[in-house]
Formats: sequence, structure tokens, C-alpha cells
Amino acid sequence: MTAAGWPEEESDDPPAIDGRWRGLLVRTRRRLAAVAEAEGERWVLWLPVAFGAGVSLYFDLRQEPAWWIGAAALAGCAGLLLAVRRWFALAGLVLTLLTAAAGFLVAQAHTARMAAPILTRSIAGATVTGRVMAVERRPGATRITLREPTVSRLPPERTPAALRIRLSDRHPAPAPGSVVRLRATLLPPQAPAEPGAFDFQRRAWFMGLGATGFATGAAEQVEAAPVTGWSMVTIAFERARGAIAERVAAAIGDPVEASVTTALLNGEEFGIPESTLDDFRNSGLAHLLSISGLHVGIAAGILFYVVRAMLAAVPYIALRWPIKKIAALFGILSALAYTMLVGAPLPTVRSVLMTGMVMGAIMLDRHPLSMRLVAFAGLVTIAMDPEGMLGPSFQMSFAAVVSLIAAFERGSRRLAEWRRDAGWVLRGLFYVGGILLTSVVATLATLPFSLFHFQQIAFYGVLSNLIAIPITSFWVMPWSLIAYALLPFGFEAPAVIAMNWGDRAVIWTAEFFGRLPWASLTVPAMPGEGFAALVLGGLWLCVWTRRWRWVGVLPILAGLASPMLAARPDVLVSGDGTVMAVRTPDGRLSASGKGGGRLTETWRERDGERTAAEPWPAAGGWSEGERSLSCDALGCLYRVRGKTVALPRLPDALDEDCGTADVVLTAAVARGCRAEWVVDRWTLRHEGAHTLTVTTDGVRLETVRGLRGDRPWTGGR
Repeated sequence: MTAAGWPEEESDDPPAIDGRWRGLLVRTRRRLAAVAEAEGERWVLWLPVAFGAGVSLYFDLRQEPAWWIGAAALAGCAGLLLAVRRWFALAGLVLTLLTAAAGFLVAQAHTARMAAPILTRSIAGATVTGRVMAVERRPGATRITLREPTVSRLPPERTPAALRIRLSDRHPAPAPGSVVRLRATLLPPQAPAEPGAFDFQRRAWFMGLGATGFATGAAEQVEAAPVTGWSMVTIAFERARGAIAERVAAAIGDPVEASVTTALLNGEEFGIPESTLDDFRNSGLAHLLSISGLHVGIAAGILFYVVRAMLAAVPYIALRWPIKKIAALFGILSALAYTMLVGAPLPTVRSVLMTGMVMGAIMLDRHPLSMRLVAFAGLVTIAMDPEGMLGPSFQMSFAAVVSLIAAFERGSRRLAEWRRDAGWVLRGLFYVGGILLTSVVATLATLPFSLFHFQQIAFYGVLSNLIAIPITSFWVMPWSLIAYALLPFGFEAPAVIAMNWGDRAVIWTAEFFGRLPWASLTVPAMPGEGFAALVLGGLWLCVWTRRWRWVGVLPILAGLASPMLAARPDVLVSGDGTVMAVRTPDGRLSASGKGGGRLTETWRERDGERTAAEPWPAAGGWSEGERSLSCDALGCLYRVRGKTVALPRLPDALDEDCGTADVVLTAAVARGCRAEWVVDRWTLRHEGAHTLTVTTDGVRLETVRGLRGDRPWTGGR
């Protein structure tokens, strides 16, 4: 009440503030609705993303879901879509969920379809008999894939459907399609080297490989029933690849140049020396060695223009037949034949799908390049091989194509206007600029995937591609098509030699840029959350066309920064406990011995380090800051941030270590050990490789099994 007795007037401030917020929300909602409506044609592009998200969800599970889960989710979303079909926005959300459920179901069905026995323990001295379906020629050895094998020490119901066996180069390689018998040591597919590392066991499951191994003698050919069905086609192309490799080796004397030429002709990269592969990786030219969209597109494009020119040279045909559409049909057929010849790897299958749709669009008088074309190709490719979506080949291939089409959509009109009245000099500059722009866009688009899968950045990729791509496009690939045409008649040598001149220039480019100072940079492994942010940010940036697409830059930057923020483990232990490594004061890893091979190399690569520290000393050690290592004949003690980690070499050290250490890591059996954390033989056998990180909150142990769970491809671990 006021002094006069009148009631106090209520303040108008809260309603005014509330009204301003309400108005802001209304304006924001209208603005977003207007942008969403303007992007109406682009919303469908998120359906393949949703499909892939459903596939990723399936593979991220720690336990195999019940067989009916995927079907029930799909049916439930379909019913819900019918119920909300009158509400456009809600129906779009449910359609996205329906597509994700479809991806989940497809991945689940694909896993069930690929089910086959896998080896769970090593077998030495087994007699193996099987049909040779693939021959991989490598320096110093040959690797063969046997289908429908019999193994002397395994019952039929536990025998894998396929084996991959390494043969010494001292013995002749068997011919594709032949049935051979040999003595071999068989091993289960290798588990990840550490939690989060590449899972070869999963890849082997979907390749149909149930075991790997090495032969202890020569392969003996035996009589068998003739090949029938699709296997005949597979073996015929495998034999053709072998014949191409032999013809190239006969025409080109230098083994390095011959191996690169062979890779471009038949898709076999196995014969290329590791040093040459390193040069191609460090220079950013590794994509030229793997048959992918570039090669398929060039091959189909060359044949399209050649056939069209030949038909146009005949007036009767040019005036009466649709020569452009006929040439497009030949382009499709050439892409299919090329894909079969190089073994149909996943990136090539994607390229054939896109090439087929581009040529199909030409035949139907439609625009050949669009984001919807890529979206459809992605949907089909994921459905064909859901697990392949998780690999670098699929991801880098689609990232490059999506980013290039997005850039083309943004600048095609302006570039067309500039080029319309340009002379031949300016057109040449436009071509060079186009290659430069293509290299920059593709390099930036594939950078996140190179970081995630290979922990590497190639700094001179743009410059090296500016030189190598024109050579490949205008010299190497045309001569390769001529070589293909001459191979059946045995006259391919001149074309192969001419093709090799271009390959020699590409190899020189890779060596020059790959060996320059700071040619490449290695970084620590990117966490999964950072990678997911990068992918979503990149898709947001490429799919949308309005200004709100720039919001995608924020998660991209967060993802790029994530490797620097993620803490690498202090101790790593292999799955059998025979190899261990600890982090030194300078941040590198010191392994328990000179062994380990590829295992310790993987640890080092995921650390982002080019060189490893000296191995553990037989006696003595080092101490600096909060880290120290002391070793004697019985084992080592590693101290970090106030915690003591015992790493015994012999079981005799367990009694003392279990009473004094906070953590005990041993390949022996440690029953009754009183340490707070104990990892012994049985733990390693069940959980796989371990990593140990000491933080201010205590000790964190992570395991391979803890990260990937129990799935069909884990072999019962």
C-alpha cells in the first residue's frame, strides 16, 4: 500500500522482458523455418547419413543384438510414420529414424549372412587342402586365399570357409583355380593391437577369412572337380591379373616401376616396396596406387569420347543414331570390365555406381553431376558392404567426391561465365586452376580421415597432385587402355613401356615431395568423439547451401583439435602379454624388447611418433620428473604420478611385486596377488590387449574386449 492508501502498481518490467524473449523466439523460429524451407531439396540428402548412422550404431554395440531387434525397429518406425504422415516436420523426423533402423537391420543381416567358423587357437603342422581363389604377389613371398578348405586337425563344422596363407618365394606360386595341399601353421585373425586400433578380426569376418597362417613347405597340386558358377568368372579375372603382372614384368626391367605399372593395370599393390609406398603416402599420392574413382572415371571418360568421336566420323551413323547415348553405354561397360579386372575393391564399386549413374543420366538427357547422385551411390554401397563403411577407403573416397561436388555447386555458374568468352590461353589457365582447386578441396576433405585412420598429414599433397594427376589423366590412363586392347594379342609391350614413362614421372614426383623436409606430420590417434564431430561438421558444410552451413566449421575445428587433447596411455600390453611398453619422460614409448614388430609399430603410429625410444634395459633404468623405470633380471618397476606398476619378467618376482606395487602386469598366472589392479595371463586371454593410464583420479585400465564387447567376429574372447 502507498502512504495514501492506494494499492501499489505492479511493475511492468517482467512482462516486457518476457515479451522481448518471446518475440526473439518467434523471429528465430520463423527464420529457421524459412531457411529449412529454402533448403527443401537438400533434406533428402540426409537419408544416406541416417542409414550410415544405423550401421554405425550396430557396430558400436558391445553385445550382439537379438535377431528380431532390427526388424522390430524398422516395423515400429514404419507404423509410426503412417500415424504421423499428416504432420510434415514430424514425419520427416520419423522417416530419418526409419532409415536408421533400415541401416541397423541391413548391417545385422549382413553379419548373419557372413557367419562362418573362425579359428580361436593356433594350429601348427596342419595339412590344408583348398582351392586357390586369389594370389597376392609380394616382395619375398606370395599370399594365397583358399576357399572351402579342409584342415587335418579340425572337424568340418569348425573349419573356416576361407584361409589366407603365406608361401615362401622359394616355391612356385600355385595358379588361381587350382586345388593345392600344403603343410601350414594356422593362426586366428589378429585382434586389435590396443583398444580403438584397427580391428582386423572384424574385417576378416566380413571378408570370409576364418584364419591366417604360413606354409612350411611347397604347395602340392591335387586333382579336383572343375569350377562352376560365379567362381569361374572370379578365377578367370584372377588369372588375367596374374598374366598382366607377368607381361608387365617382362616388358619393364625395373622392379619398382613394374610394380607401380602393375598396380595401375590390375589393382595389385602388394608388389610395391614399402619405401616406395612411404614416398607415395608422404607426398599425398597414395590414392593414385589404389584403383578408385579417378581411374574408373578416366577410363570410362576416355572410352566415351573415343567411341563418340569414332561414331561421329561416320556421317550415316552420326545423323541417324544417338551416338552420345551409345558412347555412354560403352563407358558403363568399360567401367564394369575395369572393376572386375582390378578385383572389385569397395572404392571401385562406388566409382562404378557413380560412373554408371553419370552415363545413365547422359542416356536419359539429365544433368550428370549432382549431390543426389552421390547420396544414392552411398546408400547402395553401404547396403552392399555395411562394414566397409567403417574403413578408410569408403570414407576418403566419398569425402573427396562429396566435397568436390559441393564446391562445383557453389562455383560452377561463375566459372562458366568466366570461361565462356575466354581464349585458349585463359582456358589453359582455367584447367590448371581447376586441378589446383580440385587438389586443395580433395586434400582438405580427406584430411580428417587420414588423421583418424593413419595419424598422418601430407603437406605437399596439393603440389604433388598438381603434377601427378595430369600425367596420370593424359598419359598413363590412355596408354593403359591401349595396353588392355593389345593384351589378348600379345602386342602390349610398346603400350606398357609408354605407360611406364608416365609412371616413372609419377614415381619421381612421389620421391621428390615425399622426401622433402616436413613432407608429412604424424599426430596422436583421434578419439571417436572427435572423428564423429568432424564427419557431421563436414556433412553439414557440404549438404546445405545457405549461410547456416558455416555452423559446420565449429565441430570440424573441435574434431581437429581432439587428438591434441586426448591423453595417450602410460602403459600398453599386448594381448598375450609378451610385449609391453611404457611412456618415457619425453613422451615416447619404450618397449620391453626389440621384438613386437608390427604391434609396437602400431603403438608408435597411434602415438604420432616417427621413432621409438630405446627398449627397456636389462638392468638399471632412468628417472626424470614424475616417471621412472628400474629393471633387474626378474623384471621392471615403472613409477608414474605416484603409482607403481610392476612388470615382472619371471614368475619369481610376483610375490614381492604383489605386495608392494599398485598394479601388476604379467604374462604369467598371478593367483592370489594382493595388488589393487592385477592383469595376468587369464585376464589377457579373456580381455585382449590392455592400456593403463594414471590420472589424478587414479588408474584407468582399458581393454580391447571392454571397448568392442562380445561380437561374432571376436572369436569368443
